[in-house]
Amino acid sequence: MAYIINREDWAESAELWKGEFTGKSCGTNVSVIFYSTHKIGGGPDLHTHPYPETFIIRSGNARFTVGDEVIDAHAGQIVIAPANIPHKFKNLGPDLLETIDIHANDVFITEWLE
Repeated sequence: MAYIINREDWAESAELWKGEFTGKSCGTNVSVIFYSTHKIGGGPDLHTHPYPETFIIRSGNARFTVGDEVIDAHAGQIVIAPANIPHKFKNLGPDLLETIDIHANDVFITEWLE
């Protein structure tokens, strides 16, 4: 059986790619956060998951901290944070930052460190 998840079921805004869904209800081991911010310096604080997280940068520029590494990434790049490694990212500006954050799990499990 195929599943179709409509935008109005996951999006917080009709204009921005911002929102989330968990795969548990669809029987998949993937959950997704669609992240969007205009705010320079905006982004999630340091945290970790017991599974890998993959970040697809749709637009903008971001500074990722993954463990001891600092990575400046831009639209079109993909950054992967391994399981149990602290990570965060911040919008470097000057424009909108949009990411698709793929969690390799059917629900979100996050330990916030900041």
